[in-house]
Amino acid sequence: MEQMDLRQISLRKVSGVSAPKELELHAFGILSVADLLEYYPYRYEDYRLRDLTEVKDGEKVTVEGKIASPPVVSRFGRNKSRMTCKVMIGDFLVTATWFNRHFLQEQIIAGREIVLTGKWEQKRMQITVADSEFPDRGSGRKGTLQPVYTVHGKITQTWMRKTMVQALTQFGAMIEEVLPYALVEQYHFMPRKQAIALIHHPQNTEEGQQARNRMVYEELFMFQLKLQAFRTLTRERMDGIAHQVENRTVREFVRSLPFELTDAQKQVVTEILSDLRSPSCMNRLLQGDVGSGKTVVAAIALFATVRAGYQGALMVPTEILAEQHLRSLQKLFEPHGIQVGLLTGSVTGRKRKDLLASLQMGMIDIVVGTHALIQEDVFFRQLGLVVTDEQHRFGVNQRSILRRKGMNPDVLTMTATPIPRTLAISAFGDMDVSTISERPKGRKPIQTFWVKHSMLERVLGFIRKEVDQGRQAYMICPLIEESEKIDVQNAIDLHVQIQQALPHYRVGLLHGRMSAQEKEEVMQQFSRNEVQVLISTTVIEVGVDVPNSTLMIIMDADRFGLSQLHQLRGRVGRGEHQSYCILIADPKSEVGQQRMQVMTETDDGFEVSRRDLELRGPGDFFGTKQSGLPEFRLADMVADFAVLEQARDDAGRLVNDAAFWTSAQYVGLRKFLQREQIFQGDLLD
Repeated sequence: MEQMDLRQISLRKVSGVSAPKELELHAFGILSVADLLEYYPYRYEDYRLRDLTEVKDGEKVTVEGKIASPPVVSRFGRNKSRMTCKVMIGDFLVTATWFNRHFLQEQIIAGREIVLTGKWEQKRMQITVADSEFPDRGSGRKGTLQPVYTVHGKITQTWMRKTMVQALTQFGAMIEEVLPYALVEQYHFMPRKQAIALIHHPQNTEEGQQARNRMVYEELFMFQLKLQAFRTLTRERMDGIAHQVENRTVREFVRSLPFELTDAQKQVVTEILSDLRSPSCMNRLLQGDVGSGKTVVAAIALFATVRAGYQGALMVPTEILAEQHLRSLQKLFEPHGIQVGLLTGSVTGRKRKDLLASLQMGMIDIVVGTHALIQEDVFFRQLGLVVTDEQHRFGVNQRSILRRKGMNPDVLTMTATPIPRTLAISAFGDMDVSTISERPKGRKPIQTFWVKHSMLERVLGFIRKEVDQGRQAYMICPLIEESEKIDVQNAIDLHVQIQQALPHYRVGLLHGRMSAQEKEEVMQQFSRNEVQVLISTTVIEVGVDVPNSTLMIIMDADRFGLSQLHQLRGRVGRGEHQSYCILIADPKSEVGQQRMQVMTETDDGFEVSRRDLELRGPGDFFGTKQSGLPEFRLADMVADFAVLEQARDDAGRLVNDAAFWTSAQYVGLRKFLQREQIFQGDLLD
């Protein structure tokens, strides 16, 4: 008889979980007993006894002693109290202080043993008590590591701990092994049921670490198994489009470009053309630093697609960027008779109907657009290539909807948030990775300076000097309007201030609350040099290209992450003139100061990303908004990178072994792939 699947067991089966509590747990994403057991603590409260001679001032500590004096209670404020007594702890007579715990007064009896947990203040020989218990009442938290879970609403820490113990008691024995036996043996992993139990209740730090190591590997292995199986099965299916692309035709187009490709661009183009010609679907990630020339590579791929008789789509995150790509592609393609259309939220009415009809009839070869491209009424005659720019701005679902608008079109995904190639290969295991690692010829490095707010007048003088030479400048600030919460310069106030400081120049304003038409109008004015200084929020962070702008000034620069600062810096340095980035900041924190130093030391995006990871940690850097990288319950994409690589290799070997798809010993893993909608074959159970 098959063992019951913990994913199918309702939370109500856990003793103490009522219907209201079940709904509260659902809000945490906990839908079954399996989800509950895999809801891990993010840290532990250490209740192990310490010797006061080894404790530093300000540390949290658990100590055991004997009450040496009766309690003294003093009241202050409304319903507030302070209770103190003397406690003999080893050779020290310590003052124990409780706030708002006067109801314990009758239990504080001289001569009674007590365990105190709280903050140690060495100079005053005092412990501010957070928890206290009495050994004569039986076992408590003393000597343990107590799990701390992410909780909110009506789910308390105490209730979650109690419920987790109950769930482990009732269902712990039913936890099944999921890793292949050979891998458990190879890495000397503890059994899965033991690892899950010990993550919730480790006896000591070493035991907890061993349990975590095992479950981190499992999490990364199952993730890689999905990617590697998807990759293997996709490549076996020859149901993609084998574009008939002639090298001569592509070479002629490349020769018509107003610049020469770098060696890195040529290598990437070769890889993409090879994918286009293959009957398997291309799924390639193209990453490169800001200004490295990813867009022209995408243009060559789109040109090849159209010449092979298919249509192309380029999806970008903002209307400003869509308009800009439209103009640059039209300039490249018009001499070759290729029709480019635009579809954004601002394209409405008759104009939209005509465009949709032209797209469906094949009269438009390439369409550039925002998420408007994935709306239900958008149809293509024969979609052959989907390019998404700044892929982390789109969810996987949005990209797959666009892909489904054709018969398995090829997909090229671009990002200017470069991450180390090895990490990209492991994190995007279902994609091939191409990297443009060099600057276009003739590009000058951007000189970056960090100054304090007190030097703003000198910065304004530098703006005047650049504008007098015919150049233009950006000034970026974090907020649109004043905020009571954060004291930062805002775009609207800065606009007024700079207009007054530079009365002889036109100063423009751009921010996210303006309509698409207003934004486009301002950008057009800036592109034509009718506006010399553009005050903006980070709406211009991605892709905006005005070669005449040579000066990027970022107000309160310490409020931005390193990768965002680097993206902003990349808006200048696109023309023939020397460009500059000036960071204006008075950072209070050490991390803020380090960010400024990194920006002045390097303008290499890959190095900036590496340092960003070190400073911010993967939680911030690899948030879903920033890069689209997966999130895990336990694993850390950077700290556990060696494990990620090992899991990738192990999963790759397994799915490339014919026995994996037929042997009974792997039926559990094939069921997992079937649940994830990756494998639809016979399980042979």
